[in-house]
Amino acid sequence: MTTSPRPSMETHPDIIDMQRRHEMAERTTSTPKGQAIETMALLIGLYLAASPWITGFNALSTLAVSNLLTGIAYAVLMSGGFGRAYERTHSMAWACCALGVWTIIAPWVVAGNVDTTKTIVNNVITGALALLLAMAASAAARAAESSHARRGMRTPYSDAPGRS
Repeated sequence: MTTSPRPSMETHPDIIDMQRRHEMAERTTSTPKGQAIETMALLIGLYLAASPWITGFNALSTLAVSNLLTGIAYAVLMSGGFGRAYERTHSMAWACCALGVWTIIAPWVVAGNVDTTKTIVNNVITGALALLLAMAASAAARAAESSHARRGMRTPYSDAPGRS
């Protein structure tokens, strides 16, 4: 009785697909555009988290806490996810778009009377920049995915039902 050799782990389709996704993420984030988006997003997130103390509205505690938590979440999602988990990059970027929109509207919707000139200017500008950077990250992820697909390689979403 002859036995056929067992395939090695290196040739398993899931391992090969994971390696391709990792290589795609590396190519996306190793570009100057990818690095610039990631760096600016980290800085925007850190600024948003510290902005109540930088611009002097830390006494308005509801907005200060909102900006602190939103800034930390934005910085972690945009800088931590962009190059490490390619298949989730697109959804993380869209979640950060929502955080940017929240930052813009927060002075009017958080509890208390916190809609002063300095809070509105700070949050609208910071939120708009955060939104633009998140949209740029989403576009970069989508562009990398489509260029990968144009070269005839499978993408992380190509096996989903209804997609060809």
